[in-house]
Amino acid sequence: MNNRPMMTIKRSRFAKGFDTVTLLAYLAGIIYLIFMWGQLPDEVPGHYNGAGEVDRWGSKWELILLPVIALFLFAFMAFMERHPEWHNYMNLNENNIEFQYKNSMLLLNVLKNECVLFFTYLHFKTVQVALGKAASLGIGFLPIFIGITIGSLIYFAIRSFKNK
Repeated sequence: MNNRPMMTIKRSRFAKGFDTVTLLAYLAGIIYLIFMWGQLPDEVPGHYNGAGEVDRWGSKWELILLPVIALFLFAFMAFMERHPEWHNYMNLNENNIEFQYKNSMLLLNVLKNECVLFFTYLHFKTVQVALGKAASLGIGFLPIFIGITIGSLIYFAIRSFKNK
């Protein structure tokens, strides 16, 4: 890792656009929570089981944790995205280093934004359940989250292996 060159690599338009969409959705979720705060009951869903059903109720103040965790994830993963020389690679060589750095940066960008969007959705849906506008997250939430995340990992791993 110490002998990997640092390279200045421009972020793609896709990465910048995905960040923008994610941040707008995140801010909309915060604004939604602020507007709905007075209508929320004192106890809101605090945890869901694998089927998306509420299995623990907690204080409405716990809702603040979801956007805080999402913001931390976004900041940390954005920092790591900007340092591809710190990432783990297989078959890294002089001929493919720029592609591998770009691929790894884009992978982190996609995972970062997916996580924040899922946290934002979870945050929104929890408010909906607390207000009685929804019964649960739905049985599809967990498989969709896992499927999209693993699908992204597989896609970028295949790209990496093809360009060794």
